[in-house]
Amino acid sequence: MQDIRQTLREFYKSPAVRARILEFLGGETPSQATCEYITADGIEWAGREPRMPDELFHSLEEGLDICRSLSDRKSLIAHLDVEYVNFDFAAEPYLDPKRTFELQAPVATAIHRILEYYGIHGLHVLSGRGHHYVWRIRRESKIFNVLCAIGTKAATGEKEPAQIEKAFSGLGLVMEFLGRLIIDLAQPKCRIPLELTAVEVAPSERGREMISIDLSEYGDPLRTRTVRVPFSGYLKPWQQVYAIGAENIGKIGAIIFVPTGEQETSGAIAAMRDPEQAARWAEHFCTDIPDATRGTGELLREYMVSDLRRFHDFFYSRSHEPFQRWPETYDRTPLDSLPEKVRSALLFPNDLLLRPSSMRAVTEALVSEGWHPRHVAGLIRSKFERDYGWGNQWRDYSPTMRADFYARIFAGMKTNVTQEADTIAEEETPHLNDAKLERILL
Repeated sequence: MQDIRQTLREFYKSPAVRARILEFLGGETPSQATCEYITADGIEWAGREPRMPDELFHSLEEGLDICRSLSDRKSLIAHLDVEYVNFDFAAEPYLDPKRTFELQAPVATAIHRILEYYGIHGLHVLSGRGHHYVWRIRRESKIFNVLCAIGTKAATGEKEPAQIEKAFSGLGLVMEFLGRLIIDLAQPKCRIPLELTAVEVAPSERGREMISIDLSEYGDPLRTRTVRVPFSGYLKPWQQVYAIGAENIGKIGAIIFVPTGEQETSGAIAAMRDPEQAARWAEHFCTDIPDATRGTGELLREYMVSDLRRFHDFFYSRSHEPFQRWPETYDRTPLDSLPEKVRSALLFPNDLLLRPSSMRAVTEALVSEGWHPRHVAGLIRSKFERDYGWGNQWRDYSPTMRADFYARIFAGMKTNVTQEADTIAEEETPHLNDAKLERILL
């Protein structure tokens, strides 16, 4: 079998590759990087442990898979992750990348259309399974302050959340709106299901396959989330060999996380699977994270007057029951009338309730019985915080944030964004100006 780590060690020797990686970290040298930390994982993934950016070059010499923290000292980083998921044959996207990206073409087209409409020019990068779009919002901007304001209720913690954490939570609400717009524009042209997060679907052409607009990072604390660095090696197939199958690993070959620029996706796919070509690409691409503060403000303005914003206000109008009252409230939830899948998830939450499809079933069933969706989140949280043998599951993550996030997006799926989506599909890109941005502050 190919020594993938040695292939990456050789690839990382390219000065252009190292320069592009540093650009994405936010500095000309590791010590100047604006990211809070990096991670560097090998074939045997054991959980991402933070490293100081100064350890970058040593990590490259080890041939590791490099990510950077979403947390940044100068900016709020927005990240949109789209990926193909196959619940029956995990090797599918790696063995047939051409088809994988053809299936996602309507989604990529819709994303480009929407981002262009709002004036957001993100860095577009291809991974082994899909597309990533990254941009930043200046901390000193009015847009950042508005995101802090709307994210205050969504941000949770044992102490008062920092401003950046509130802004990240506010950004999550806006990214949910963006995800809903993408689904409205793209789903009619998709051959397989398109969902917010990786929800199990019915079989189609090649098993239970779907396209996920993966917003799950916005259901976790900012400090825990990372994004893979452009021109990093992509070692996920080797880290998940238990799902990919040892017989398939030798067929995959090296995968490099590559930006697309103005290139056709087919050219980026070729570079992604050829380290020598990817190294040549590194000589011609910039990987600075673009400043899209103004464009994000225009998207935020649209969100602020949307039905989804009104639903979010409704969602956060209630609080979870305090844990002292759980024995007389959430613990008394009647199960007999609930569907079997819902009963099973609530009775055996580890690991059934961790699955997005189970949280969706629980949310839909209880909301249909008249539950307020925030109390559905409270019930899910009450299971996450009880001793069901979770081990280190919640060491770095927040049961409250996770429960709120999934209950919110699943309960809010019926809110209407069709009018906004139709406008984007029909109109030209709007002219951005300060007067428009001021309106969101009124």
